[in-house]
Amino acid sequence: MSASPIESAGRPTVSEREARQVAEAAREQEWRKPSFAKELFLGRFRLDLIHPHPTPPAEDVQRGEEFLAKLRDFLETKVDGALIEREARIPDEVVDGLKELGALGMKIDPKYGGLGLTQVYYNKALALAGSASPAIGVLLSAHQSIGVPQPLKLFGTREQKETFLPRCARTDISAFLLTEPDVGSDPARLATTAVPDGDDYVLDGVKLWTTNGVVADLLVVMARVPRSEGHRGGITAFVVESNSPGITVENRNAFMGLRGIENGVTRFHRVRVPAAHRIGEEGQGLKIALTTLNTGRLSLPASCVAAGKWSLKIAREWSAAREQWGKPVAHHEAVGSKISFIAATTFALEAVLDLSSQMADENRNDIRIEGALAKLYASEMAWLMADELVQIRGGRGFETADSLRARGERAVPAEQLLRDLRINRIFEGSTEIMHLLIAREAVDAHLSVAGDLIDPDKSLSDKARAGAGAGVFYAKWLPRLVAGPGQLPNAYAEFKHGVDLSPHLRYVERHARKLARSTFYAMSRWQGRMETKQGFLGRVVDIGAELFAMSAACVRAEMLRRQDDHGREAYQLAHAFCEQARLRVDALFTRLWANTDDLDHKVVKGVLSGTYAWLEEGIVDPSGDGPWIADTTPGPSLKENVHRPIR
Repeated sequence: MSASPIESAGRPTVSEREARQVAEAAREQEWRKPSFAKELFLGRFRLDLIHPHPTPPAEDVQRGEEFLAKLRDFLETKVDGALIEREARIPDEVVDGLKELGALGMKIDPKYGGLGLTQVYYNKALALAGSASPAIGVLLSAHQSIGVPQPLKLFGTREQKETFLPRCARTDISAFLLTEPDVGSDPARLATTAVPDGDDYVLDGVKLWTTNGVVADLLVVMARVPRSEGHRGGITAFVVESNSPGITVENRNAFMGLRGIENGVTRFHRVRVPAAHRIGEEGQGLKIALTTLNTGRLSLPASCVAAGKWSLKIAREWSAAREQWGKPVAHHEAVGSKISFIAATTFALEAVLDLSSQMADENRNDIRIEGALAKLYASEMAWLMADELVQIRGGRGFETADSLRARGERAVPAEQLLRDLRINRIFEGSTEIMHLLIAREAVDAHLSVAGDLIDPDKSLSDKARAGAGAGVFYAKWLPRLVAGPGQLPNAYAEFKHGVDLSPHLRYVERHARKLARSTFYAMSRWQGRMETKQGFLGRVVDIGAELFAMSAACVRAEMLRRQDDHGREAYQLAHAFCEQARLRVDALFTRLWANTDDLDHKVVKGVLSGTYAWLEEGIVDPSGDGPWIADTTPGPSLKENVHRPIR
């Protein structure tokens, strides 16, 4: 991949097509293992890939449960979540205590000093920690899910692992630095450079929203290496010591939620990094980042599951105690439906998380789509659950915990939950970007056989060859979308135990085929313009997410029944969730073709051209002065270094 031209300020100038090519080059191109979600989008309901539900080995369970017990005791006795919220900082002694527990090395192999927990128990630990203080959950997750340990585990050399992993397991906090002030989900415009100089690279640039960056000891930095003789160039990953000369943490950012996180702006000015600290080859940086996120994204649904569990607990206790018109508010249908939604959705989110995590641990399935769906679905549904909890609590839901405490009531931080969860729909891939990412993977099979047909740059001979190959593929594939087990009344009968879940699985099978037919029709209709139909693609992905969640909920209920672990109640919750999900799926299918996408586009053009500027009259804009995006011209820092490693 050739480097894009660089403007004087260091910002690459790229076209939309070039940006897409960079993203495409970073994708994993092959599917070496089966994928339940990929098959689902192709209209093939491969229940055998997830049922019976995979279970962890006994020794993994024992090791995980022992650590959870220690972590729970620490959180209950040493952590004051309200204090962290008020002071917007995790006390150093709490961080030191987490280090002593080994919480920094939950996913690191024991041979490097870590605990070697599975993905399942790592997520359980994050959920537990996040319930005590979301800021602690983020600290641990940013360090291990996307910080130094995970990319080194996947791509590091033996020497790099031996050098850095023992530090990450016990003493050193790490951070991941990709985003820049003018670069979010478009890494083709990455401006931070790493110029080869002998046995080193010299880094220059500015990184924004560096979670853990204020306190980090080690950084994973993505920077652009210019192409030159002996250097292929491209976006490249490096492990960087945070105390290196030329690194300045210029600001500790503050947010509407997650007030205790150590998130900053980091400037690099002529920072020398040994070539031995480069992760992988030059140009592999984005691929390393995306591969790391395949499982790294599962940490976010863990916090969402914790939020659902807490929302359910508070909703249950409050709605039983609060009376209105002669009976507890829970017995009023308007409130009861909200409680049912929270309970059923929490069960489904845990089902999605545990299933995806266990598949990641077993490493026999490709879970890149499952992990992305889990992140997307959990972040959206957790926000809805928190919003419903605030509504159930009424005025008390809008009131802060400190205010409730001051007037003698139970200090329930429902409004904080809403604020803390809001970022989940944005970071580690916004909902909109997740829609596009998942949609690209979902249509990969189509593009692999028919992509040249809709590529305007391909020659007629290329299109002819693609047409022949596509004809063979679709001649076999399309007839299979006509009928399937979902039309057989006795299919999936093993899911009938008191409550009958088999109709829901038949629904999933039928609608997976319907979704595949709809996608094929859209590709035939729009061809090369398909990638611009983001509204349509988003709904396709949302349907797939609901079908995946329904499948996971049913499979989890059956697993719990077989284990004699609240099986009857699990079946009830799975049934309630599937009934609710089916209503959402039916509405989404309707909106595939009956929507306001074209009209919305026209309105947007009018807004941007100023046609409706008169509608903005009659207000006072409280925004301060200043540019929309701060200047990030490379150079020495003019600000105080607010970096404060915790030792």
